[in-house]
Amino acid sequence: MIRSQLVGFGSYLPERVITNAEMAKMVDTSDEWIVERTGIRQRHVAAEGQLTSDLALEAARKALKFAGVSASELDMVIVATATPDNTFPATATKVQYGLGMTGGFAFDIQAVCSGFVYALATADNFIKAGQVRNVMVIGAETFSRILDWNDRTTCVLFGDGAGAVLLSAGTGKGDITDRGILSSHLHSDGKHYELLQVKGGPSRGQTVGHVYMEGREVFRHAVANLTSVLEETLAANGIGPADIDWVVPHQANKRILDSTARKLNFPPERVVVTVDRHANTSAASVPLALADAVGDGRIKQGDMVLLEAMGGGFTWGAALARI
Repeated sequence: MIRSQLVGFGSYLPERVITNAEMAKMVDTSDEWIVERTGIRQRHVAAEGQLTSDLALEAARKALKFAGVSASELDMVIVATATPDNTFPATATKVQYGLGMTGGFAFDIQAVCSGFVYALATADNFIKAGQVRNVMVIGAETFSRILDWNDRTTCVLFGDGAGAVLLSAGTGKGDITDRGILSSHLHSDGKHYELLQVKGGPSRGQTVGHVYMEGREVFRHAVANLTSVLEETLAANGIGPADIDWVVPHQANKRILDSTARKLNFPPERVVVTVDRHANTSAASVPLALADAVGDGRIKQGDMVLLEAMGGGFTWGAALARI
């Protein structure tokens, strides 16, 4: 059986860091208020002129180096982003060019914070269909460009960054002992479109717009939807929480992470948390957290890892993989 194996990991965070103390000088907030409600202590912000493609390219290069694979061996690049360089063409094509990749194909996926999980599932299906062998899957965002820096309910929550995973075709027996992506589970519900959105766009108003969020409603749906999709993933693979070595969640809010873990009896020490240092980097948050935990040795080859995310739309999903 063909399996999509995770063989390379990379990440990139812009140099500029804005602490909560600095945020308190910009809007009516405090370090205590932000930490208590979100767990966030700082966020990285892209420099002037630094684009989403620049962040994505750096993360992709690191993933290639990790795997010992050259760009010429890539068949496909997917960039999950809600903050592309341009309305079109796809940011992924710019990354493809930057890597020096002259063959294959590249495109973007837009599922906001769930984007990386959606992209991972898409790449997995291309690999299992035998159409490609090596795919660079990237989550990259410059969310600082769509924030209203006078709105304390949103501007304190987000940051910029990029994470990348190189998937390569391998073989397995067809059971959960295989290395690679074991299953993916995607969902969306458009009736909640208005609860988390950017009020702008070329069709709607010919503007970019700023992030708008009804925080309490988003929190409520996030805990319920993530709990449901994680239960679905465990059931589909005939396993329980004790079989999972690590949970790598979307880093939206520490309280969401804690609530979801409690509902499923996941020990907090087996949940990768980077929201305190990175804030919410939307589609970049899962691959950033994954690269962080692989890089420091927590996640090792052979570990079973559960990835999950939820974003505007609403979109949500999970993927189970053995590293």
